[in-house]
Amino acid sequence: MAKSLTGIVTSDKADKTITITVSSRETHPIYGKQYTVSRKYTAHDESNEAHIGDKVTIVETRPISKNKAFKLVSVNERAHGSIELIAEETA
Repeated sequence: MAKSLTGIVTSDKADKTITITVSSRETHPIYGKQYTVSRKYTAHDESNEAHIGDKVTIVETRPISKNKAFKLVSVNERAHGSIELIAEETA
């Protein structure tokens, strides 16, 4: 069975490619302390449907390019709109 991962889209600038950050909690083998590990994967998004901030599921597939060996399966949760601050000019 192919490996499947769930993470947050951190970049959708390239055509048909998205970058996903997958975070996981790991325990140190000697000290027993838990820490967060983040890994980045690039995935093939044929229809450019995923955008920054979306929670997505990707699955392992044959290599598509040098760095791409995953493809987008589904968009689980859409990003809630981002808030941009507008600087007011005091002239």
